[in-house]
Amino acid sequence: MALHGHLLALLVLIALAASAVANQQHGTSAPVDLVPAAPGASLAERARDDRHRHAYITSKLASRGGDPRRSAAEVGTSSSSSFSTPLSSGAYSGTGQFLARFAVGTPAQQFLLVADTGSDLTWVKCRGPGGASPPGSVFRPADSKSWATIPCSSDTCKLDVQGNLGVGARRGGHGLGDHHGVERSQADAGRRGAGLHHHQRRPELRVRRRRAQPGQQQHLLRDARVARFGGRFSYCLVDHLAPRDVAGYLTFGPTAGRVTAQTPLLLDPALPFYTVTVHAVRVAGAALAIPADVWDVRKNGGVILDSGTTLTVLAGPAYKAVVAALSKGLAGVPRISFEPFEYCYNWTARGPSAPEIPKLSVQFAGSALFEPPAKSYVIDAAPGVKCIGVQEGDWPGVSVFGNIMQQEHLWEFDLKNRFVRFMPSTCTK
Repeated sequence: MALHGHLLALLVLIALAASAVANQQHGTSAPVDLVPAAPGASLAERARDDRHRHAYITSKLASRGGDPRRSAAEVGTSSSSSFSTPLSSGAYSGTGQFLARFAVGTPAQQFLLVADTGSDLTWVKCRGPGGASPPGSVFRPADSKSWATIPCSSDTCKLDVQGNLGVGARRGGHGLGDHHGVERSQADAGRRGAGLHHHQRRPELRVRRRRAQPGQQQHLLRDARVARFGGRFSYCLVDHLAPRDVAGYLTFGPTAGRVTAQTPLLLDPALPFYTVTVHAVRVAGAALAIPADVWDVRKNGGVILDSGTTLTVLAGPAYKAVVAALSKGLAGVPRISFEPFEYCYNWTARGPSAPEIPKLSVQFAGSALFEPPAKSYVIDAAPGVKCIGVQEGDWPGVSVFGNIMQQEHLWEFDLKNRFVRFMPSTCTK
């Protein structure tokens, strides 16, 4: 890959190879057990990770140059077909992301990956810190007949690419090419660019998995599945607290049926983020007094749709307006302290006359109305405890709609025509 000064968000987690690979037959995916990210991982820890990630995203956006839009001509159209793979909440493992199964190599080595729209390169753990390589926990290139390094002189690779992970760590690695595919894929697996990750400094990242990359950099659109399937991909996220046997889906190609709500998609040629414009936010039908600059990408504002962030982060003025309006509507419910949130409530002590959760709605550009379910912004933080599940970000700074806010909706990203389309969905096919 020729970097050409591009700033790449390399948000990497450790890869997990399935111990059941040896039992895999006929190309089907073997069961994979997920190692918990941290036993009893708390919302405070997830919030901390989201703040690290948000700070990273904000710094990259602040350092960009040029028009934050991308020419649709850069995204080709090669097919109108599509394929899907199951996408499950990682809550059962203590993580705040959504996971799919992924196979690398010949014969296939099984991994779990994170569906992350804020990341553009795919990395796989090839050995542990200090060179240790526990059996079954890393990608083993020597065991793959189709593995090959990519010459550093090529346009696809640079040796020892260093990048901040956005979560308090850095990594370095080497380019490689190998065959890979996703579970239940109806497309032929092909050789894809990836990287071997050989340095990891952050002990909290214990889930051995890798990231899925429906990112929008040009080299990935040529290489990955988005360009092959009409320049579109979509995902539908189930309730983040759903059991592991309940799955949504990640689709490359057009979605079945008509998704009517759509808003323009702003793509930056240097960054892998999906930015949209907000015109208004309402609580209980009343428009909130939020300065227009907060939603203006030209003034370091705007909103990013990021499936790799768990909690929604709103720039300071938007956060203050939203939580003030929501907390006013919940004034009849006893408040309690619960980190990391500012407004939490003892839901079991709520009286029979207590108010319902006020309705939140977001008006995107193009008159597209997003109405998340109440559980997406007043979240279950503990048994009997609900919290206004958003965090305050810096201002100036971008706002990020995380995966909890996006749950139980179908989101289609049309990179060719530069639109995001969405609609409520149970996320079951």
